[in-house]
Amino acid sequence: MDMGLKEILRQAKFAQVGFVVNNIEETKKKYALLFDCLVPDTQPCGEYEITQTRIFGEPAPKATSKLAFIDLTPGVQLELIEPNEEPSVWRDHLNKYGEGIHHIAFQVENGDEVIRRLKEEFGAVVEQEGNYGDGSGRYVYLDVQDSLKCRIELLESFKK
Repeated sequence: MDMGLKEILRQAKFAQVGFVVNNIEETKKKYALLFDCLVPDTQPCGEYEITQTRIFGEPAPKATSKLAFIDLTPGVQLELIEPNEEPSVWRDHLNKYGEGIHHIAFQVENGDEVIRRLKEEFGAVVEQEGNYGDGSGRYVYLDVQDSLKCRIELLESFKK
């Protein structure tokens, strides 16, 4: 029985829209002007020793990016991502489709269960995953292009 995305993500909270860009410094200034807010800081995505980035299950120590976040409403962000040249879902998307929307993200509490259900119901494929740069949680990118025409990112904070 098809549960539908709403049921699968029933405990999830919409959290973010991510864009891949060629020049984060230029792009973040334009978005700050659009949203009438301060220009956000640019930050690295983190050191591999913490992030443990994996692409299709394989370690990807050289895949990295610059990040900038703009809070749109409480709990919802616009994320800008400027990837390096190494293989990653960010670089792949930028090379194939150019700049623009990369993913929609949901904050979840039981990422493994949501991943399992997205695989079963939507044929989702885990493309890339790793820990936040500060080690406080993890992210997982899932390709659901065939059924939902997009990529979903799951964000899961570790319990303290």
